[in-house]
Amino acid sequence: MKKATYFLLTFLVTFSSFSQGITGQWNGVLKVQGMELRLVFNISQTNNGYSATMDSPDQKAIGIPVTTTTYENGVIKMAIPAASISYEGVMSKDQVLIGTFQQGAMAVPMNLSREAIEKKEVKRPQEPIKPFSYYTEDIVFDNTSDGITLAGTLSLPAKNGSFPAVVLISGSGPQNRDEELLGHKPFLVLSDYLTKNGIAVLRYDDRGTALSKGDFNSATTADFTKDAAAALAYLKTRKEINPKKIGLVGHSEGGVIAPLVASKDKSVAFIVLLAGTGLPGDEILLLQKALIERASGVAESDIANGQKTNKGAFEMVKKSKSNDQLKSNLTQYFQNIEKENPTVEKDKKAKEQETQAILNQLSSPWMQYFIKYDPATALKNVKCPVLAINGAKDLQVPPTENINAIKMALAKAGNKNVTTQIIPNLNHLFQECTTGSPSEYEAIQQTFAPVALTAVLEWIKLQTK
Repeated sequence: MKKATYFLLTFLVTFSSFSQGITGQWNGVLKVQGMELRLVFNISQTNNGYSATMDSPDQKAIGIPVTTTTYENGVIKMAIPAASISYEGVMSKDQVLIGTFQQGAMAVPMNLSREAIEKKEVKRPQEPIKPFSYYTEDIVFDNTSDGITLAGTLSLPAKNGSFPAVVLISGSGPQNRDEELLGHKPFLVLSDYLTKNGIAVLRYDDRGTALSKGDFNSATTADFTKDAAAALAYLKTRKEINPKKIGLVGHSEGGVIAPLVASKDKSVAFIVLLAGTGLPGDEILLLQKALIERASGVAESDIANGQKTNKGAFEMVKKSKSNDQLKSNLTQYFQNIEKENPTVEKDKKAKEQETQAILNQLSSPWMQYFIKYDPATALKNVKCPVLAINGAKDLQVPPTENINAIKMALAKAGNKNVTTQIIPNLNHLFQECTTGSPSEYEAIQQTFAPVALTAVLEWIKLQTK
């Protein structure tokens, strides 16, 4: 899934045997599978040696503290708790670090220099430009059950009328009303397309994001479900909206939320699941991890070991009743794994911090809920029409397994109005792609494949005619 996450990196940087010229800013561009990501290292001298920070400007991550910075025997090492990522470089006579960036089994050349690197202009040809040919209004609505106010945009084919409508529900991670990520705005493109074709659209900022209030970090899918229900309730108050023709369109985690709302509110006219999940969360995460690692060239033996480790951790999460006990059990679990696969002494501190980051992630409210939740719980109670579409090259929500699970759960509901489609050559964001790897998302100019836009629109028209 598209869970917008942070990641921890370990970098190993090797310089020439003299320290002069090490301090200051070093700039490089990581080029992987068509994606370009700028990295900046800022090195300072201290009374005890060196300190550093790292910037990832394209991910809007600035001033990330480097845990340890040492310089010994002509080698400088900068480490942030990491997962198999390193950089080794040698200073050339023209003061450029010639080196290699490595992550797992993948190794790519990356040089670092003093010269600042400007981000290349990003082309997004599908992104609509104002003035729009339809009416838009910035709105706010209340989630009264949680006492928070959410902000969004309502798009209407015309200022006056009685229109069918949809609520767009974003995927995992804190996202604004455009579901903005990696320079793309999928919900802006989808909203523009639907509104131009007679469908009103409400899209909103996730709680605690952009102009919406509330705390995102403590929220679970169940909390986001209440936000989506509040958006639905707001649409019913608008005179321009036909209350009998309001549907929900959810992407990724939004495809989990839409059935949760529809299973409890029979006024929902239809739901569209864009890369929605049908399998339990732990199964999704295991499949996703293996597919992405395989696409990145990770050895099958390493993939198998990772599957075994994660499966054991997920089982602990599923059985947990106490957060404190879960952390204790997971700590012991990873310590036992470390004893079986000891790390080099100098890496132990970084390894401990990496383990702590994993513990924090696995014990977070969102992750615990996601791992334990089975989407079939809600799907088997959904009676309204359902469209479920996936990209054939989706590595985050494997299409065949999830479409089959969705169909099976809806069959238990006795739901006869179910349409499913796996669209060739599309990834998790419904972009035309090469491999489907998340590393391609930003480099692809297309935001939302026309074939997917058309499939959604034509189906909605059938439900609202």
